[in-house]
Amino acid sequence: MSLFDGRKRELRDEIESHLRMAAADRVAAGATPEDARRDAMREFGNVPLVADVTRERWGWGWLESLLQDVRFALRQLWKTPGFTVTAILTLALGIGANSAIFTLVNAVLLKNLPVADPKSLVHFGDRADCCQYSGANPDGSYSLFSTDTYRQLRQGLPEFEDLAAMQAGYEYRPVIARLDGGQDEARSVMGEFVSGNYFRMFGLQPAAGRTLSDADDVDGIPMVAVMSYETWKQDYAGDSGVVGRTLWVNTRPVTVVGVAPQGFFGDRVTSKPPNYYMPLESMRVLAGADYVHDPEEKWIAIIGRVRPGVSQVVLQAKVSALLKHIYAPMATFSAVQDKPLLEKVHVVLTPGGAGIQEIQRDIHKDYSQKLMMLMGISGLVLLIACANIANLLLVRGMARKTELSVRAAMGAKRWRLVRQLLTESVVLAALSGAAALAVSYLGTWFLLVLAFPGEKNVPIHASPSPEVIGFALGLSMLTGILFGVAPAWIAARAEPADALKTGGRAVSGGASLLQRTLVVLQAALSVVLLVGAGLFAHSLSKLEHTDMKLESKNRYIVHINPQSAGYATTQVEALYRAIEEQFHAIPGVVKVGISTYTPMEDNDNGYGIKIVGQPDLHVGASFDKANAEYFDSVGTHVRMGRGIGAQDTSTASSVAVVNEDFVKALFKPGENPIGHRFGSPGGYAAGAYEIVGVVDGTSYLNVQRNGKHPMYFVPLMQRPTGTTQPIEKDFMLYAGAMVIETAHPMSDMESLAQRTLAGINPNLSVVKFQTFDEQIADRFTDQRMLSRLMTLFGGLALLLATVGLYGVTSYTVARRTSEIGIRMALGAERSSVVVMVLRGALWQTALGLLIGIPVAYYGVVLVKSQLYELTTVSGGALAVAVGTLLAAACLAGLIPARQAASVDPVRALRAE
Repeated sequence: MSLFDGRKRELRDEIESHLRMAAADRVAAGATPEDARRDAMREFGNVPLVADVTRERWGWGWLESLLQDVRFALRQLWKTPGFTVTAILTLALGIGANSAIFTLVNAVLLKNLPVADPKSLVHFGDRADCCQYSGANPDGSYSLFSTDTYRQLRQGLPEFEDLAAMQAGYEYRPVIARLDGGQDEARSVMGEFVSGNYFRMFGLQPAAGRTLSDADDVDGIPMVAVMSYETWKQDYAGDSGVVGRTLWVNTRPVTVVGVAPQGFFGDRVTSKPPNYYMPLESMRVLAGADYVHDPEEKWIAIIGRVRPGVSQVVLQAKVSALLKHIYAPMATFSAVQDKPLLEKVHVVLTPGGAGIQEIQRDIHKDYSQKLMMLMGISGLVLLIACANIANLLLVRGMARKTELSVRAAMGAKRWRLVRQLLTESVVLAALSGAAALAVSYLGTWFLLVLAFPGEKNVPIHASPSPEVIGFALGLSMLTGILFGVAPAWIAARAEPADALKTGGRAVSGGASLLQRTLVVLQAALSVVLLVGAGLFAHSLSKLEHTDMKLESKNRYIVHINPQSAGYATTQVEALYRAIEEQFHAIPGVVKVGISTYTPMEDNDNGYGIKIVGQPDLHVGASFDKANAEYFDSVGTHVRMGRGIGAQDTSTASSVAVVNEDFVKALFKPGENPIGHRFGSPGGYAAGAYEIVGVVDGTSYLNVQRNGKHPMYFVPLMQRPTGTTQPIEKDFMLYAGAMVIETAHPMSDMESLAQRTLAGINPNLSVVKFQTFDEQIADRFTDQRMLSRLMTLFGGLALLLATVGLYGVTSYTVARRTSEIGIRMALGAERSSVVVMVLRGALWQTALGLLIGIPVAYYGVVLVKSQLYELTTVSGGALAVAVGTLLAAACLAGLIPARQAASVDPVRALRAE
């Protein structure tokens, strides 16, 4: 027999198999065998066998067979819309939730910068240092450097194609900008100072004009800036005429020379990407930063592009040796006791393709652990969804047992039936994956709203990226294959003789052990997520209701930047008097507090403290400067002595008011702190301030530090006794915020504040405006996001588990229709039938609880770092979770139970 004849016979057998399957489908629907075969022939068409053999010989007959399987699968799914819609929505919710979390994981932890060859970029350092400091690091590891150190590293490391530097912590130092011919009022924006080779090192081309160059990064030349693409589009509608115009930055003229490329959001993932990029050297003039030329001050981060073939291990050793050589003559290491610190000096080189987000405190450190935890939780939801799908496929397969038996009786092989059922599962999974993309888009948008409330330029987009699309589709296809094989194999084990059996009444039997096991698994996972939702909600409630010793009603926070508005330190005292007078002139204003920073904002200044006449306890305390009305404006009460008064002027004796935590940390119980003097043991004179009062231990950074946050407050214009620093360089005299207390709510306070400040000085702009309640609420953004997502995932898990239990219970009732009819014909009450069905549903739920509750207790250990004052499962959270799951189980069982109790015994006895 020739090869052609063999292929012809194989193809004929394949065609016959397809015809038998199509005919069996019609026989199962009630058609006679003759009509079924005729219809099948008509559907497939009388295609010449030679053409089929030719296609088979050319190797793509398998494709036609696959397409036919897909078409048949689509017809089967179309014929059962209830099953199809339920399955697609179930998988779409499970996969969509995972894809949404993966979008954030990809953007925050995995995404590379949109630059040329990101894999060749290396970042200097592995710490979360911010934003400017001097002195030595005790462990010798460095991530920030001085301008002078950067330039010496750049010259001494030919292994790098180029090294670029950028300002650390620019998010905390906004600039005031106004474009000539643009907006009428100056406004606060993000401005980052970078080296002249910044854009060249990243391999970027401008969208308009040009980028910065080394020639721009020279002291004394006309200052320039590059505008971000987002700012160009949003504020100036992409007008190319922007290039060449004058931008007034902190009252100084700067020429806009170009626009950054589209999609570039800077050198780190942050919720506040730069609006403008300016040369490092211009920071001294624009921001009054004299430390730009101080070799001891560390304030810039470094990223470089390594040349091909350079060993990073060897390079890291060379960088560390060079840095040690640069630091050797510095005053920091000149003392004998500091010599050992020089030997520890080193740099850890880390991948720089994702920018400096690996050390960015406000994104990576805070979000990575939370995102990975959410990824695990969303994985549990997907597991519940998969168990649901497996159950649905098992039920559907059992319902099609007669159909499969007919096919087997007509000659279909078991592997062929398995392939067809598996094809249906994969098609279902593909449709679910497409639906999951829509869920992912909505879910990501929801996550961004929760994670970055009020932010408009977060460089993370809700639209699915290629990675997310691949993740969603790959996950859906994997789900379809894994959870379609077992149901397909079980359903395909239909014996041909089953097709000939009729009239046999099943008096027992229901869901299989596998189906019941899947329901138990769903219940167990659901109780874990419900307990987690309860714990996170309880933790958030404890945080929000902690006594922060603040008064936030009718209070408004107005952030300002006098330095950016052009004020010298010798001019700010008059400015603060003008602010107090002008704001008190507004009807309804009660108090005007002015300070360096305010409670519950992301700011803190700290120093080591030593009490005169006492041993050094090595205690650090936070430091804030404030005017006389400040304590009243934030609701902080004086507990001993006095607060800051109008008499505490710049010429008066230096005094300080300390909080209760300061007293607990530095004085013995019952000791009176009033009259004691203190200072910094390693800085200004030991007796720089005299303690004149004690105030509440108000929460400033977060409530977790409540009771453990020593603080002291000094009058706004006073400087420590014994200081030798010229007043012109004392930048601590610049206030950063005002707290406006009003007699009643004032919805127009923001516009009033802007007009009042502009009336004092057109360059004095509102940097940020919030109600005090909003500022406090911002400190709970992460916890609120976790709580809401846990509640969402818990509710989704409960819904999926309820649907799964309902499906299995309904299937059991349908299988036991005859049995129920016999029971009722023999006199069983309807209530006993309801109890019988409910007992089965609740029994499975109870088994799930027995498994889930211990797992929930163990899960608390894994997430306790995200919980406030909770170390184990609380009785309330457990009771709510168990009660909710049992109520859902009763509901899921009650509907089919009532249907079972309504069965007509006569009709039930006739059922086959």
